[in-house]
Amino acid sequence: MAFEENLSKLLARYDELQALMASASGGQSFASLSKEFSDLGPVVEEVNRLRQAQVALAEAEAMMNDADPELRALAEEEMHRLKAEVREHDEAVRLALLPRDEADAKNAILEVRAGTGGEEAALFAANLFRMYERYAARKGWRFEILDINDTGLGGLKEAVAEVTGRNVFARLKFESGVHRVQRVPETEASGRIHTSAATVAVLPEAEEVDIQINPDDLRIDTYRSQGSGGQHVNKTESAVRVTHLPTGVVAACQDEKSQHKNKAKAMKMLRAKLYDIKRQEVDSKRSADRKSQVGSGDRSERIRTYNFPQGRVTDHRINLTLYKIDEVMEGAAGLDEMIDALTAEDQAARLATLN
Repeated sequence: MAFEENLSKLLARYDELQALMASASGGQSFASLSKEFSDLGPVVEEVNRLRQAQVALAEAEAMMNDADPELRALAEEEMHRLKAEVREHDEAVRLALLPRDEADAKNAILEVRAGTGGEEAALFAANLFRMYERYAARKGWRFEILDINDTGLGGLKEAVAEVTGRNVFARLKFESGVHRVQRVPETEASGRIHTSAATVAVLPEAEEVDIQINPDDLRIDTYRSQGSGGQHVNKTESAVRVTHLPTGVVAACQDEKSQHKNKAKAMKMLRAKLYDIKRQEVDSKRSADRKSQVGSGDRSERIRTYNFPQGRVTDHRINLTLYKIDEVMEGAAGLDEMIDALTAEDQAARLATLN
């Protein structure tokens, strides 16, 4: 009953918006009304399809009382089709009515850091970073490196990138957490399998309107870049570290030769980190349920294991194992399959909470 009441309210609001837009003279008010009307449009269309299927089903059920056996047989056949159609439209409407994460449409700041395992962990971090770079290329997204700190041996201590495109955060947000790798390092003569890890954090990119930062709350330090090489390394104090004093959150960038560009990138990272904190504080329910949600974003939780000898990737949150590790690491269809399954599980869990 509550579900039907919500649908009636939604349709009434849609009609109300149509009337308000007709009488609006323009400006900000019209733009706001127009956006809400546009957002509701696809949902209303699906609700209308659901209602039409329900009416047709009721008519078919009424025909089951007809004296003509041929008509009853036809009605029974029609009922099977219409029941499936009603279920399909009902699920589509419920999915459309799920509360949306306002950050889903945003770009993302991707951070990959080597965890336990020494140089092998750094090599795996580099593998993951390239995996996401290739995945972004497949999606037609822009992948811009904001900061990178390599080991000089092909590995990465840490790397940060800005990923820009359509619904980037919605697709990547389930990647946050500890990624574990099991494989034989190239330097291992005995062929013994090593286990190491890397940590991934995906943060929605924040605009200045999303998060206000008081310049007085910042401490900005400059220092000489550290790295494996490059003409500008250790020669000028171009690297920038920005500390947000009230929270202690730090963002640093040394990738550019220009101190000004490094500062701009560090501020972009800092803004994303503060926005992520703000989102968690505002959405107290999400914070309370973090550990039970697929997309909790808990960076301390082991979420996935990449076992190279067996060619498998296992996501521990949904107990999904794919024996296509090459496809996953290449950022190809295998990674999409994993992300699709995580998204579906998240939707199913949230649908279960609806009446």
